[in-house]
Amino acid sequence: MIVITGATGALNGATTDHLLERLSPSEVAVVTRDPARADRFAARGVEVRRGDYAEPETLPAAFAGADQLLLVSSNEPTADAVALHRAAVDAAVTAGVGRVLYTSHQGAAHGSPFAPADDHARTEDLLRESGLPWTSLRNGFYAHSTGWLMGPWQTTGVVSVPVDGPVSWTAREDAAEAAARILLADEPYDGPVTLTAPAAPTFAELADAASARTGLTIRYEVLGEDEWTARAIAAGQDPHMVGFLLGMFRAAGQGLFAGTDPLLGELLGRAPRPVEDQLN
Repeated sequence: MIVITGATGALNGATTDHLLERLSPSEVAVVTRDPARADRFAARGVEVRRGDYAEPETLPAAFAGADQLLLVSSNEPTADAVALHRAAVDAAVTAGVGRVLYTSHQGAAHGSPFAPADDHARTEDLLRESGLPWTSLRNGFYAHSTGWLMGPWQTTGVVSVPVDGPVSWTAREDAAEAAARILLADEPYDGPVTLTAPAAPTFAELADAASARTGLTIRYEVLGEDEWTARAIAAGQDPHMVGFLLGMFRAAGQGLFAGTDPLLGELLGRAPRPVEDQLN
């Protein structure tokens, strides 16, 4: 049996849909904090189990019988993500899970200025130490994130960033499909696997692509961290979120999202979706 956490979210929900194209509903179970939100899976005959990383006592039963367990990473902005992941990994050990697959990030690195990347690296350490077979799905930075990271360029005509650097923008839909293919593979994928689009454009190149896509002249500027931060806060953005996003730009500037890998295209059997699809 394959047990999927976070199936009410966009990423693992899409992975579950792909699995159900190939598997009987009796071979899949989904775990959610609120089973009522998983009605669409229950209606198809999928077992819905309640489990919450923040309530560790709920997890061993939720993970019971899993030959493979797909753990979604926490996206709670104020939570201790590593502590939540530790609870999930410990429960997987208790439940005797056959293999854990974890939705990580291409930029996973200790000490990264992008806080989630450090959390992912520390979670991978937990998986290494667990004694369980494991796979870390190091997904590229999701391409739809350009919708806010590039700012309101559609109205201002300018892409303004604090720091620039290459990013292997990857469609979340492609990452979801690839996860399903890895779960269904005849041979396991061990340890970290990198799933990215084949190119890593800079924000300057995204501005050029936006110009070509829209027929407008989209300018590009690097403001520096202080001016960019001041502008963002003056525009009403939450200072905590501004700092969070600044960490992403800093990591991009350090090249932490620059790597690409052909595996995603190989798994999909086609070219991954280009980031230009987001530039409308």
